Amino acid sequence: MVTEEGRNQHDSDGREQPAADRSVPGRSVPQRPTLDGVEARWSAVWQEQETYRFDRSADRARVYAIDTPPPTVSGSLHVGHVFSYTHTDVIARYQRMRGREVFYPMGFDDNGLPTERRVQNYFGIRCDPSLPYDPDLTPPAKTGKEQVPVSRRNFVELCERLTIEDEKVYEQLWRRLGLSVDWSMTYATIDARSRAVAQRAFLRNLERGEAYLAEAPTLWDVSFRTAVAQAELEDRERPGAYHSLAFARADGGGDGENVGGDVVVETTRPELLAACVALVAHPDDERYQPLFGSTVRTPLFDVEVPVRAHRLADPEKGSGIAMICTFGDLTDVTWWRELQLPTRAVIGRDGRLLPDPPEAIVSAAGRARYAELAGRTVHAARERIVELLREAGALLGDPRPINHPVKFYEKGDRPLEIVTTRQWYIRNGGRDEDLRAQLRARGSELHWYPPHMRVRYENWVDGLTGDWLISRQRFFGVPFPVWYPLDDAGVPRYDRPIVPDHAALPVDPSSDTAPGFSEDQRGVPGGFAADPDVMDTWATSSLTPQIAAGWGSDDDLFARVFPMDLRPQAHEIIRTWLFSTVLRSHAEFGTLPWTNTAISGWILDPDRKKMSKSKGNVVTPLDLLEQHGSDAVRYWAASGRPGTDTTFDVGQMKIGRRLAIKLLNASRFALGLGAVEDAGTVGEPLDRALLATLAEVVDSASTALDNYDYTRALELTESFFWRFCDDYVELVKGRAYGSFGEPGAASARATLAIALSTVLALFAPFLPFVTEEVWSWWKPGSVHRSRWPEAGELRKIADSGDPRLLEAVSTALTAIRRAKSEAKVSMKAAVASARVSGDADLVGLVEAVAADLRSAGSITALTFDRGAGELAVDVVLAG
Repeated sequence: MVTEEGRNQHDSDGREQPAADRSVPGRSVPQRPTLDGVEARWSAVWQEQETYRFDRSADRARVYAIDTPPPTVSGSLHVGHVFSYTHTDVIARYQRMRGREVFYPMGFDDNGLPTERRVQNYFGIRCDPSLPYDPDLTPPAKTGKEQVPVSRRNFVELCERLTIEDEKVYEQLWRRLGLSVDWSMTYATIDARSRAVAQRAFLRNLERGEAYLAEAPTLWDVSFRTAVAQAELEDRERPGAYHSLAFARADGGGDGENVGGDVVVETTRPELLAACVALVAHPDDERYQPLFGSTVRTPLFDVEVPVRAHRLADPEKGSGIAMICTFGDLTDVTWWRELQLPTRAVIGRDGRLLPDPPEAIVSAAGRARYAELAGRTVHAARERIVELLREAGALLGDPRPINHPVKFYEKGDRPLEIVTTRQWYIRNGGRDEDLRAQLRARGSELHWYPPHMRVRYENWVDGLTGDWLISRQRFFGVPFPVWYPLDDAGVPRYDRPIVPDHAALPVDPSSDTAPGFSEDQRGVPGGFAADPDVMDTWATSSLTPQIAAGWGSDDDLFARVFPMDLRPQAHEIIRTWLFSTVLRSHAEFGTLPWTNTAISGWILDPDRKKMSKSKGNVVTPLDLLEQHGSDAVRYWAASGRPGTDTTFDVGQMKIGRRLAIKLLNASRFALGLGAVEDAGTVGEPLDRALLATLAEVVDSASTALDNYDYTRALELTESFFWRFCDDYVELVKGRAYGSFGEPGAASARATLAIALSTVLALFAPFLPFVTEEVWSWWKPGSVHRSRWPEAGELRKIADSGDPRLLEAVSTALTAIRRAKSEAKVSMKAAVASARVSGDADLVGLVEAVAADLRSAGSITALTFDRGAGELAVDVVLAG
């Protein structure tokens, strides 16, 4: 273990200071190396020299392809992006140095709600599809809540304009961070290529019967006015209350307002009473078995509804009997479907109660009461119906407060409702056991890093309750390539969709004419109408391997890179991005889209809460990069273990910066001695021990990176580097200067050069800027295009070198330093005598390098006592 007292003994600022400058002519080793300006300098060089450009001529066996996550374009990147994208870049750089031709593109996810919200707020506009296009539109100068309505085409143009600017900023930051992306291979999830791929995949899903249009109960966000898929839900704890309502028995137990003989139902959603279609209890609940098959009448609205039995009814919840409303929650949908109940909708797409009551409400009193609720928000309707129930004597007691989970759209701020709408779906195993089993098997084929993340995938597949809803009622997205013929009354024939030829893709049905029609037939009886919806952002993002690889447009590239090697991503979108990508690839190609997936954790704030824009606790990365340097920020990111949530820690960045500075100064020292990589001159035991130790580090670091454990690889490399600086350099310094003759000096210098070259390569994936800087002082080309170190070559040079020797002599040197530190004398203070004792083999190893130890410790008399036990050093200071 390297101790603090063993570090940086040479100078207070940690710089290695040789007695004299011995820079070799022809080598550009700076007198005072610095990190200032290295990011800008090397970013420019890499761009100019196309250091990371993908070689399209490489055959598939040599290619390593990455399905890079396209970040959402919604204003700015945050430190969480820096964290996870650094992990991917470390792997890309490692694979490149291993001789693979790395396909590493960058995408931008610029369609969907986050972009629309940003554009609305930035320009102060909102989309109104009924408005005509204004070619001279100038967005309002002042933004705010009073948003100016614009046509869909104008809105989309402004979305495109702003995302282009955002993407430029993103690219600048990624370059500053040192991502080794091939910037000639970028895409956006709304560009023509992505639209063509998404539409082509959808049409092929449709042709195979995997995509279908259906009118069904749909989770609906009333703020965004769009459908929401199961994968986009989240439960949030919200206050509520149980309301005890009296339902009169239809056999004479009451008239709808009389509580005599009532069935008591406890509900948290009394505002849905008009939508009630049945009561339900568990078939084994003895309290309600006599009621099964009978009917009751609803309070206020006097509608007769049946009492049914179903296994999902919970005898322990409320009064044990529930009202089924169309629709209060997802359980209502299940009951409605399995019990084949009617539909009585009361909530509209705007989240307000519909103007007209359900047809089942026929009494004048019931319709009058509903009129008092019509047009109100859900909250206002709840307040009013409670008043009406209390006035009618149908509310038993006061509402009982509770806290309960309520479903929200993950990006929304109002509870979801369930409304019946017509939507596009893709079959995903939610209602197909065979398909579900196939998708579960795909998860088993995939190599997961870390392995336990596979459980999240399997839990998601096993918990699917319906097919994937892929349509959205938004504006900036990939339109469905579908039109519908209109009958003689102008009603769309949804059962006869019109689709384009694949060669015509991409299309926009709202502006492109349906095949076989003329534009003047749009919207008129006997003509055609466009499908008004766009695809869910995941319906496009699930195709990122196909988009990046040029499916359908660049067959040669596609054959070289698909299926890909790696999908890096965060754990919370396993259920969305990873699963949906597996689904689309399974359907289209009958294979996984990639072989491996590496899962990153979240970044947590100091309170251990996830950093997110919605919580307002994110840290933007540019200031961190400017203050600490890109390598330092990357060091912190790579210190976060795969799949593990990591606390934001500036302290780790400071450690990373010190490491980068130490690498500069240690390199300057070694190269200043005239170090040359001459393997034939390595002959001293200590030098061979160092290279043998380094061979073990290379083996272990390579294995770790092969298993996507970048943190372990960094730890191993850093630990060796500090031992190299603190112990080995000090031990051989005198010999390297020629104190013991030229052969010993040549061995030390060659070992310094070989070790430095190897360490630079090991650090290169993590600290790309400082390693490239040092490499340029003495080697041609780029370290990032150099060959990854081979442990076998190091062992060959080390010959019979014993790593235990380095460990033993380091232990002895540390003991001598500790004695000086405890005596509060300089590390250069003379030692009158030192006796090394302990295990005979270990003492013998130290004795083999006695001259180096004597020189490093300024020891006058050094003796050895071969016996047993741990290695110990008895020190007597001079004077």
